Amino acid sequence: MRIGVLGAGDMADALATQWARKGHEVRIGARTPAKAVALAERIGNGAAGGTLREAAVDADAVLLAVWHEGVPDVLRAAGPLDGRVLIDCTNPMEPPFERLKTAGGPSAARRVADATGARVVKAFNLCHESVWRMEPPEFGGRPLGVPLCGDDAEALAAVRTLVADLGCVPMDGGSLERAGLLEAAAAFVVGLWVAGEDPSAMLPPPAFAGGDPRRTSVSEG
Repeated sequence: MRIGVLGAGDMADALATQWARKGHEVRIGARTPAKAVALAERIGNGAAGGTLREAAVDADAVLLAVWHEGVPDVLRAAGPLDGRVLIDCTNPMEPPFERLKTAGGPSAARRVADATGARVVKAFNLCHESVWRMEPPEFGGRPLGVPLCGDDAEALAAVRTLVADLGCVPMDGGSLERAGLLEAAAAFVVGLWVAGEDPSAMLPPPAFAGGDPRRTSVSEG
């Protein structure tokens, strides 16, 4: 898969490195192209670096991996993204994690979709970049689940492939309308971590969750 990465920070580094190792054709783009070139050289495995537009053009999937405040400028510099698969891992939050920067309006993912016409999938926004560097991200023998929110079946299928390439399990998070809930969950969980709490302790095993939910992240048979 040809993957364009918008951004040359830690998240871009972590995810692009893993995908390049899996044989994907990775091109990094940044507002300072020299930073993208330097990152591509560190990643190796055929990765290339350049401008934001060069990263996005002809990509099968585009990863948006920049700070929330920089999203509008980066999207403009990337050029037309209409109809493109775009993975949004941004988080519109800041300490003390009591509100989102998008509060009172659409989610960050919805804003990206509306601004670009891209087929946006919200993903990879719940974990620190160090988790995405793990090979694989596995805890207690259990692969990490990665919730995905999106409206387009083909886009979701592409991102599921990229999740599986990390050794993780893609989880059905619902439509893009639910991306705002995922963004809020990230802020809440990070707030717990900062307070020294263990967020995993607040969720019981599925057998105790009540009802009989349909598990879409585990194949049948």
